[in-house]
Amino acid sequence: MNIEPLALTIDFGTQSVRAMIFNKKGDSLALEKKTYEPAYFSLKPGYAEQNPRYYWEAMCHVTNALAQKYPDLLLDVKTMAITCFRDTAVLLDKDLKVIRPSILWLDQRQATLKPKYGLLRNIIFSLTGLTETVKMNSRRTAARWIMQEEPENWSKIAHYISVSTYFTFLLTGKLIDSSANQAGHYPIDFKKGVWYKDNALKAPIFNIPSKLLCQLVKPGEKLGEISHQCHLETGLPEGLPVYANGSDKGSETIGTGCLTSDMASISYGTASSIEVSNPKYIEPEPFLPAYPASIPNLYNMEVQIYRGYWMVTWFKKEFGTTESTEAAIQKMATGYVLNKAMMKIAPGSQGLVLQPYWGPGLRRPEAKGAIIGWSDFHTHTHLYRAIVEGIAYGLREGLEGIEKRQHRKVKEIRVSGGGSQSDAICQITADIFGIPVSRVQTYETSSLGTAILAFTAHGDFPSYDDAVQAMVHRSITFLPDSKNHERYNYLYKQVYVKLYGKLKKMYKKIRDFNE
Repeated sequence: MNIEPLALTIDFGTQSVRAMIFNKKGDSLALEKKTYEPAYFSLKPGYAEQNPRYYWEAMCHVTNALAQKYPDLLLDVKTMAITCFRDTAVLLDKDLKVIRPSILWLDQRQATLKPKYGLLRNIIFSLTGLTETVKMNSRRTAARWIMQEEPENWSKIAHYISVSTYFTFLLTGKLIDSSANQAGHYPIDFKKGVWYKDNALKAPIFNIPSKLLCQLVKPGEKLGEISHQCHLETGLPEGLPVYANGSDKGSETIGTGCLTSDMASISYGTASSIEVSNPKYIEPEPFLPAYPASIPNLYNMEVQIYRGYWMVTWFKKEFGTTESTEAAIQKMATGYVLNKAMMKIAPGSQGLVLQPYWGPGLRRPEAKGAIIGWSDFHTHTHLYRAIVEGIAYGLREGLEGIEKRQHRKVKEIRVSGGGSQSDAICQITADIFGIPVSRVQTYETSSLGTAILAFTAHGDFPSYDDAVQAMVHRSITFLPDSKNHERYNYLYKQVYVKLYGKLKKMYKKIRDFNE
């Protein structure tokens, strides 16, 4: 048996769920993972739904496997927390039964009924230039679509909760969750960590009555304990304390060790994001909130590329047949073949510049993806590199906005997510940003951040700073190449940042055409 206590983490991702056991040095002692098959189903093009019970059953599979393979380690687990993907609601009736499958954050459907905010709110939104952003938020709120298209289901709802709340309920029997787990289309005051009252300025945007929402607590507070029923289903120790954490992106930020405002955490995942932790509540962009961090008394200033490294999957499917075939022959990942080929192309993709709005953004709701600079010598490999560079350009633009609003420069970037496993992508990131980019000892930074929260909340570290120092270890740093940075600077400043302004009116015309 271990002298030191261990922590159990459950990480619900968009594509898979994993259960891990960590020690206080940040070492992963056990890992069980299950990929969702399928990750979601689509009743119509652009739809993405999944039965929330399916995620739970996948989790039970990995926790029971953990209990069978590592019973001695599980005996030493004294604390637990979960982390989860965001902006996905679960609808429960009065008997706490699921009413319909969850509409995932990837879903593209929108409500068509025009919401009514009232004259005063309309004036405020208009004066602040946020009318289009507010309309987009309303249209993309799953609750509004259900009200409009499925009124019979809406009438059954007794609890409108995030999917993380649903998992906590199944673990502990309590409808309770962290305020740091409510990022998305919910009526929450992120600064105070409480739900908006029904008459608040922003409450009608989402139009979810407060009586349907769960109890909120701060990250680090105890949510409850593993119930007897959960023990029977999952193999987890009955009575194991479960602590409030934050979402996957917030957990990644902690897992990369980015607790100060001079460090930024980049997540190269299905949705790509850049986050900076700050003790003050500072909105990274107008109307875009700072989210409560996965640890108390911090906020995450975040800018997201909605479809991020989903675009890489899209590219492989639509254009990567040759590389996929080569990868299969050589028994390696398709991404490795693509990244190797990409590095034979000069920085800047020979003038091919991509704007990565393959999905809607909050600040630019009408934007679409754009690629300019095509010539006859460009190949599909140039396009792949332009995708990698375009995502980094978008995140750099987001970081510059964050730095301006917090009045402090970022000196180091830490990367996580699937894209971070590539040395080529990390080097391109360093060259585009012009500052060092580092990886830490594990790719599973969301789980590592969750373990840091669980240990500290349980009292195994005196502070979160101490936990990060003990558990997060820089493994490799990529320094920017000055010549490459100069070339990227030219394209970024002279082309990329000017694209949206030049194309904005045309984006609106395309939106009107598609409506």
